[in-house]
Amino acid sequence: MDIMKHNKPHILLTNDDGIRSPGLWAAASELSRIGYVTVAAPREQSTGMGRSLPSTSDGIIKKEKVQVNGQEWDVYAVGGSPAQAVLHGILEIAPRKPDLVVSGINYGENVGMGITISGTVGAAMEAASLGYPALAISQETDAHHHLSYSDEIDFKPAGYFTAYFAKLLLEKTMFNGVDLLKVEVPRHATLETGWQPARLSRHRYYLPIPAERESWDVPGSISYKHDNTIDQEPEDTDVHVLRMKKMVAVTPINLDMTAKVDLKELEKYMRT
Repeated sequence: MDIMKHNKPHILLTNDDGIRSPGLWAAASELSRIGYVTVAAPREQSTGMGRSLPSTSDGIIKKEKVQVNGQEWDVYAVGGSPAQAVLHGILEIAPRKPDLVVSGINYGENVGMGITISGTVGAAMEAASLGYPALAISQETDAHHHLSYSDEIDFKPAGYFTAYFAKLLLEKTMFNGVDLLKVEVPRHATLETGWQPARLSRHRYYLPIPAERESWDVPGSISYKHDNTIDQEPEDTDVHVLRMKKMVAVTPINLDMTAKVDLKELEKYMRT
């Protein structure tokens, strides 16, 4: 397809679960209804890489063909992190600058204080830092599905909401003070499930678990589990909206992480 002959918006799509993720293809299928989609995603599973740009990434880009729902796609597998896939996509792969960058659909929700760990959110942050409208979307799942390509997960509702919010971002300028949207879809969502804006929870949500091993000389990884003590969660947070109200939680994210304090008062406090 010659993109320059079409007036459809151009969407760059990535996914931290890698180029073969069913969540990626659920998003691609729905986004293709509203725009021309370029897919550039990590060659390998890259969950938990945040916005990292590892110097050890090889940066090799391989063009592949994938069959999805009877449609053949040209896709680009990138030897790098999700954020690096976005950079390669924008700087080298895409036929023109994208109108929107979408990251997802992720296996597992990305809520609370752990979002900077998320490769899904990290990829969207990288795009937003370059001035592109960006959307990060995740599907609530059990933890044992997070590193899988399980076909037990129904991504159809999440695909619908991916296209819904992508279309919104394409039709409107980003709300003042917002750099990207983070969208969390509950596990039993339908096309009729409601959505609600929500602030980021201060809940850690995923609790780290130490490696189980007899010696530090033995390989071992820090794992994690859901922290289910969410009954005291404020009603306007992404955790409450997703887990308690079972609605789609839409969180506006700003890349400016400066604490919201009076800098003069802070200076006075630090100097006395």
